[in-house]
Amino acid sequence: MQIPVLVKFILPVLLLLFITSCSVSKNPLRKQVKLLQKGINKDDTSYVYALPYEEGKTFRVIQGYFSRFTHKERAALDFNMKRGTKISAAREGVVTRVKEDGTKGGLKKKYRPDGNNIVIQHPDGSRAGYWHLQHNGALVNVGDTVKKGQVIGLSGKTGYAMTPHLHFLVWRSGGGQWQQVPTRFQTSKGIKYLKGWRKYHNSKPE
Repeated sequence: MQIPVLVKFILPVLLLLFITSCSVSKNPLRKQVKLLQKGINKDDTSYVYALPYEEGKTFRVIQGYFSRFTHKERAALDFNMKRGTKISAAREGVVTRVKEDGTKGGLKKKYRPDGNNIVIQHPDGSRAGYWHLQHNGALVNVGDTVKKGQVIGLSGKTGYAMTPHLHFLVWRSGGGQWQQVPTRFQTSKGIKYLKGWRKYHNSKPE
């Protein structure tokens, strides 16, 4: 009997979550994100991002904001994707960084420098990072202007990664420091702050 691929992935993740510390981040942004996700706090002014993959596609968020595994101090999202999946720009901007020469990946911190990535600066000065691309998986170059929804790279498993996925994070400068930004997205179910272990379809609202 063949074990479903998702089950084979979930079991080791659950084991790791059990083994790792049960403590959570005390970053005040974590509480803010929770209130936004629950709809207790409303933000009608922040930018609405496109899901970072092609229209018509659906992917699961396998790790959400400030989760207890590797996102304990990060307002970041991990999308479960097979190697070679097309990644799209969640927002328009200019490419400021491209790394695609990494070939190694795994659940050891020594692999962090090998993580291939693309960074795009948006018109308001904020930046988005797309991590763990496959070797030679960048389809843009530094200095390129990209449109929202444009395919920019191919997902992989380089760097600190247990399984192939896309790590997505937005940050901006404030008070002399870079600050993480929780992002809301346009999904087939409307505009949402995404949650872990849920699937999201990239299409216009039903």
